[in-house]
Amino acid sequence: MLKSKIIMFKRFLLLILFLVPLKHLAQDFSNEWKGYFSYNEITKVIKSETKIYASSNNAIFSLDLQFNEIKEFNTINGLSGETISTIHYSEGYELLIIGYTSGLIEIVFDNGNEVLTIVDITEKTTIQPNKKKINNFIEYENSIYISTNFGISIFDLEKLEFGDTYFIGNNGTQVQVNQTAIFNNNIYAACSEGGGIKKASITNPNLIDFQNWETLFIGDYLFIETYLNDLYTIRSDRRLYTLINDLLNEQFQYTEIPKDLKSSNQNLVVTTQNNVYIYNSDLSLASQIPIEDQFETQYTSAITNSDDIYIGTKDFGILKTNTLSPIDFEEIHPDGPLLNTPFSIQFAGNNLWVVYGGYDIFYNWSGGLRNSGISNFNQTAWNNIPFESIESVINDPLFLSHIAINPSNSSNVFISSYYSGLMEINETDIVGLNNQTNSTITPFVNDFHLTLTSKFDNEGNLWVTNGRVDRPLNKLSNNNWKSFDFTSIIGDRFTNLGFSNIEIHSNNNIFIGTHGFGLIGFNENNEDQLIKNISGEEKNMPSNNVYAIALDKRNQIWIGTGRGLRVLFNTSNFFEDDDIRVEEIIIEEDGVAKELLFQQFITDITVDGSNNKWIGTADSGLFYFSSDGQNTIFHFTKDNSPLPSNTINDVSIDESNGVVYIATSRGLVSFLSGSSSPFEDLTNAFAYPNPVRPNFNLIADKVKIKDISENVNIKITDIEGNLVAEAQSRVNLRHSGYNLEIDGGTAYWNGKNLANNIVASGVYLIMLSDLDTFETSVIKLMVVR
Repeated sequence: MLKSKIIMFKRFLLLILFLVPLKHLAQDFSNEWKGYFSYNEITKVIKSETKIYASSNNAIFSLDLQFNEIKEFNTINGLSGETISTIHYSEGYELLIIGYTSGLIEIVFDNGNEVLTIVDITEKTTIQPNKKKINNFIEYENSIYISTNFGISIFDLEKLEFGDTYFIGNNGTQVQVNQTAIFNNNIYAACSEGGGIKKASITNPNLIDFQNWETLFIGDYLFIETYLNDLYTIRSDRRLYTLINDLLNEQFQYTEIPKDLKSSNQNLVVTTQNNVYIYNSDLSLASQIPIEDQFETQYTSAITNSDDIYIGTKDFGILKTNTLSPIDFEEIHPDGPLLNTPFSIQFAGNNLWVVYGGYDIFYNWSGGLRNSGISNFNQTAWNNIPFESIESVINDPLFLSHIAINPSNSSNVFISSYYSGLMEINETDIVGLNNQTNSTITPFVNDFHLTLTSKFDNEGNLWVTNGRVDRPLNKLSNNNWKSFDFTSIIGDRFTNLGFSNIEIHSNNNIFIGTHGFGLIGFNENNEDQLIKNISGEEKNMPSNNVYAIALDKRNQIWIGTGRGLRVLFNTSNFFEDDDIRVEEIIIEEDGVAKELLFQQFITDITVDGSNNKWIGTADSGLFYFSSDGQNTIFHFTKDNSPLPSNTINDVSIDESNGVVYIATSRGLVSFLSGSSSPFEDLTNAFAYPNPVRPNFNLIADKVKIKDISENVNIKITDIEGNLVAEAQSRVNLRHSGYNLEIDGGTAYWNGKNLANNIVASGVYLIMLSDLDTFETSVIKLMVVR
């Protein structure tokens, strides 16, 4: 009976999706995207018959109790990436139901690959945004009773539609309902804002009328839960009560405000930040589990299963231990970074480094995390360095903000501490701190250094900026430090709030984005330093606050400001040209000339191996433009991609395989773009798959010709020498509709010939010719259809 009910429900879903515009199935992006979410901070733990579910800030994981397998649910397989406030599992319908602080509800189906998004509450204009938070779900018969900050809403699981909404505050006003419970044919609501506990008959057909709700008690009540044959509630004064004949009977008072109350596995479980209390049916204390010394954290939620308890924590995911003998603790969560707030990322040497500190747009520390660690991903596992480990070596390593990786030794990494100076790491060991005691990096007041961005040049020198000092540019060369005076540009050092990216031209011109002074160019010039800046409307700068710069493969500087995009085309003669200025990119859209990214707040610009541009914005997602900016290849937002946020903090690219790592304000994801950097010659060029087998989708997945040089001509012929396809670098660009297209160090062939037909089975010759060196190479490709 149950299985047939589920089958009917799934069939009905197909119909309801067409009839109700406020519901849609989210897309699974797992073919091209990956998520790197942190599951260390758990907000809620629940259980189904076979699994444990745990929600973090904006993602969920499940633990299969039989096979001990972990599965992740995040934006890659359809979740929104917004802040999760509660979760519930429906055994009868095999659904995971997720509530958000925004009022959004998402339903994950049993296969884990389909997500139904419901925006009815989110779109409700009569409810204020701060009133839309989903606090709790309970299931009764075929419906979900949804406790919210405005009242109670009913959602029919059979029809997948909302029913009535109950506004049960005084005179029918909105009141925060934290949790509901069904007991003895009555519905009880635990309310905040002085709403107390309210009661109504569950069979009353007119519960929409607030007069049918009785207020039993006033005050603030956090939880209400049925356990065996009794009803329990917790008030904000930290007291647990039994509700007998609608009278409160005090049982216990806790030293801390409880975080969670659950009826679980014949136990009543109360979770506080430092203890979990497990009660038997007679309300005797079966077990008390305090914080384990090995895991300094706070508890958030807990659930029992057989002899075990699964405890949600703020730092270690789930901790599993025996309920009666809580001695050994097992840490359970998917492998991932420390936090879901990456500020700066950098990829090199097959490693991705992540820091979480940072600052706001005015270079003030209020915008960043004060105490945060460092994460390193080596393509197989995450190695996390928590703040406590850094602090044990370096005092006050606050506001970690930028990363520089030594190009000659990718294990040698430098991390800017916005407060303390420049940290040096070898492998994952912190080996030193550069500050006023051993370098030219100096504080602007007391020990406050404002150490910002850094970059290595082609000679292995490290350039570092620090703010609000007369000599903000520093150079580390052969273990010797040197600093350079910028007062001719910045004047009063206290008005110089900060510097963004450093870019280094092949002629040793150094370009730095600044806050307040536009783009600064600098050249050491054999001790006779040159310094100059571009700022102001007369130089065509839309804003003097530059948050991102990038030097592309044509030696042009792309400049991202708080109010749009500009390009400096003349970088070689920067100091000689008295009339130098920056230019906007003009595109044609619907027959009208427009400025590319007009008035957009640009946070990051990254150039890939094809000289295309990835441009991140503060609130409009991520753009991918052709090398000249004339064509928008992709525009990713949280609505059309797995981006968990439209706020892009940083982008870094693995140029060997075209993986684009994207740091957003709510998590880290990657996109397989397929672009790659070209090689110096054709020695290592190869094609794959080879052979092309019948089950391979040529049109969709395409044959890749990898590790080609920068300026190459490619001809594909059959074994008799008949031309099948031809392409040339800089002409047959990717995403332009060609059958054979070239993207940096990789070419893509969709298996079609000059007549636009899929080729027959046979042997094909891929003839490569470097147009600069005249080097040639031939690759044999077997196609089996």
